[in-house]
Amino acid sequence: MEEKLSRNAFLKSLGFKGASLLAVYCAVPALSSCINEPSPNDPGGSGSTTDFTLDLNDSAYSALKTVGKYVIANRIVIARISSTTFAAVTQVCSHENKAKVIYRNAEFYCPEHGAKYDVNGRGLNSNGKNGLTVYMTAFDGSLLRVFS
Repeated sequence: MEEKLSRNAFLKSLGFKGASLLAVYCAVPALSSCINEPSPNDPGGSGSTTDFTLDLNDSAYSALKTVGKYVIANRIVIARISSTTFAAVTQVCSHENKAKVIYRNAEFYCPEHGAKYDVNGRGLNSNGKNGLTVYMTAFDGSLLRVFS
């Protein structure tokens, strides 16, 4: 069985420690760990909050006028699940941290490895077992607020 090491564990195995470890992370562009990549459980970054509004009259978000359709904004998948209800989850799949999650067949789905999630972000199969970060929504008839 192949064992995968984290980048940090790999660098430590080479003898990098403390400040030298940080220098390698920041100095080598291919490692890109100095870029604030979101985790699957915190897509905005550590401690960040999400709060934005979509105007459904804007053509970029008009798909949300139809039940069963979705849009992606700020790495969040927003789906209209009924005439009065929306669901919003991170686009970053908890299976392998890839921004691939979409909405289809009344569930959130990652086509990368088949992870499935219900509209409340709960995993529906083994690849989705870690769930997704869920955001709250508020709708006033044309403006949809997505927030944490």
